[in-house]
Amino acid sequence: MDNFTFYNPTKLIFGKGQVEQLRELVPQYGKKVLLVYGGGSIKRNGLYDEVMNILNEVGATVHELAGVEPNPRLTTVRKGVEICKQEGIEFALAVGGGSVIDCTKAVVAGAKYDGDAWDLVTKKAFATEALPFGTVLTLAATGSEMNAGSVITNWETNEKYGWGSPATFPQFSILDPVNTFTVPKDQTVYGMIDMMSHVFEQYFHPVSNTKLQDGMCEATLRTVIDTAPKLLENLESYEHRETILYSGTIALNGMLQMGHRGDWATHNIEHAVSAVYDIPHAGGLAILFPNWMKHTLDQNVERFKQIATRVFQVEEEGKSDREVALEGIEKLREFWTSLGAPTRLADYDIDDSKLELMADRAMANGEFGKFKVLNKEDVLAILRASL
Repeated sequence: MDNFTFYNPTKLIFGKGQVEQLRELVPQYGKKVLLVYGGGSIKRNGLYDEVMNILNEVGATVHELAGVEPNPRLTTVRKGVEICKQEGIEFALAVGGGSVIDCTKAVVAGAKYDGDAWDLVTKKAFATEALPFGTVLTLAATGSEMNAGSVITNWETNEKYGWGSPATFPQFSILDPVNTFTVPKDQTVYGMIDMMSHVFEQYFHPVSNTKLQDGMCEATLRTVIDTAPKLLENLESYEHRETILYSGTIALNGMLQMGHRGDWATHNIEHAVSAVYDIPHAGGLAILFPNWMKHTLDQNVERFKQIATRVFQVEEEGKSDREVALEGIEKLREFWTSLGAPTRLADYDIDDSKLELMADRAMANGEFGKFKVLNKEDVLAILRASL
């Protein structure tokens, strides 16, 4: 293992009815609150009214930033920053999924920065401070509720980057599985693909002696694989929503990558694809990840064989290590397809006309990837295989 320091200050509040804790939590940070949410699903399912009633009861003055996009955009971040600065916002509350939380992180950091928030995303400047914020999660997917990371899209320049700072951990996150009951089937599927992809990114690394970390990753993957079809049969199962909600948090709260750094190349490529075409992030991952796996297989066949046998129960008898590894990759693709995930970029009407642009966007900060370092030709090969 590599030397490491683990830091995660987020207070995780999990279970039915826990949104009531807002009564005690919000007043600790101030009276002027920015409420951030997405396209309005929280109004349809009653969560908006529930949160607003609590905020009104504790005497909060509430300003709203509504309409956060699935791939949160810089224009929306800038609106939020302007509200914070003009209204003297003291605390932000993100009510929604990972996109709403990611946007909120950029807003609260931008509110404490003299320049444009895009400087923080592109790492021209570092967010040394931010307004405090909390979350009420409504979608099991990104893990943004218990990490400091954020992904923001600049649609005008077709750029999409991940960034983060110790200042952008939520102070608290409230996770009630009931608030995910109304998430439609396709978004539920995307969420499970996203969390599995986060585990894969951390599983593939070049560091030795990570037995416990490997086991934790494998257990998380097996849990999602076992639960996913059951949840899709009953989208209002508290038991299955609970399992998946917790899995999404564990998948990216830092616990799985203590002692090593994950690869994250596939995420980088997907960010380039969705920066150009604005497709669902997890849909892009479902297409790209098996092709990244095939492209990098020979970097460490044993690693792929290990996950094939331990997670996908591939039988080894009469097969080479490489054959076992390839069968594991195919079983992953088959599983995601069985859930209804896309398999080709053509499923989103993406052809080869902008391959160079997407590859250039992926290469914006040079070669990347911890498991296998990728150059532009590698990126193009993976994109072509994904068409």
